[in-house]
Amino acid sequence: MRLAAALGAALVLGGCVTTPTRPELLAPSGARAKSLERDGQLRPALLEWKVARAIDPNDAEARANEARLTARIEGLVATKVGDARAALQRGAPLQARQALLSALALDPSNSTAAELLRGIGDIEFASYTVRTGDTLASIAERYYGDRTRAEVIWATNRLPPGKPLVVGAVLRIPEIRGVPFYALGRTPPATVGAVTLAPRAPERPAAPPPPDEPPEINPLLADVRDAVDRKEFASALADLDRFLADNPRDREGNELKKLALYRQGQKAYDDKKYDDSYRSLTLLAKLQPDYEDSAKLLQQARREVVDRHYQEGIRLFREEKLPEAIAEWKMVLDLEPQNANARRNVEQAERLLKGLEQRKSR
Repeated sequence: MRLAAALGAALVLGGCVTTPTRPELLAPSGARAKSLERDGQLRPALLEWKVARAIDPNDAEARANEARLTARIEGLVATKVGDARAALQRGAPLQARQALLSALALDPSNSTAAELLRGIGDIEFASYTVRTGDTLASIAERYYGDRTRAEVIWATNRLPPGKPLVVGAVLRIPEIRGVPFYALGRTPPATVGAVTLAPRAPERPAAPPPPDEPPEINPLLADVRDAVDRKEFASALADLDRFLADNPRDREGNELKKLALYRQGQKAYDDKKYDDSYRSLTLLAKLQPDYEDSAKLLQQARREVVDRHYQEGIRLFREEKLPEAIAEWKMVLDLEPQNANARRNVEQAERLLKGLEQRKSR
């Protein structure tokens, strides 16, 4: 009875742990949704509006924005599926695959995109380490027997325009259906029926790479890359850590680790596993703080972690679990030392806990 009365008095007098009103609950979701949409993250933005609608199904702003964003996403998905069909017709399965993956990122349940992607199947890649004098055209001729395929390698590796290749950089060379692919230990594949690229000019006969310069492929790293593509991040990172322990300066291994951490953090965020996302992206930031959009994603994950632990602290406080509530708010302060509400709540809960312990000892 004394504990309940003390907690009630603390809630009334302290004024720092109060039950939020419905508009106060809606405001964070709406703000996050608008910020995410400005950053181009449409699906997470739509999920935030859905959260707002769950809080208040009658909120006009949440209802209107959910409908608007749903229509926008549907339009973008239809465009990307159309782009994929056009890419398949001109014999560019890699570009089609990228468009379909983008469509599924916006709408994972889209059956048309999923069916088209299954039809393309997996695309085989070889790894090649750039040497002095290499150009995209010379590498394309080496693997495809056709210098005009240089653009495929450029697009696959997202290389900056107009920049020379960096000696020692590791490139991914994709197989193109219907085009001979001279990877190590392989013979040219037969032409695949409907999905083919335009025929090459006869004056450019295909020729295998010189036998004294085979493509450099590490089987372990190839397996790791496949694991990352399958979203088996834990096993991929474990294999990478073992590999990098013996080869700490290996460029491809280090790049693969960044990619695995980034995609692991991205997926955990999409799955609302914000603590896991924050951990992965924090490790990535130690390797390369400016990796793609990881800095922005890390900030968003951190905000979600802070909000979750703060609200969990309030829940535990109301259940009279003071030590547990204090622990949650201290986690908030570890991530956000300037959080005045969490600091005030910790101080109040500690005072209350000390007073209760003193009463018990009398």
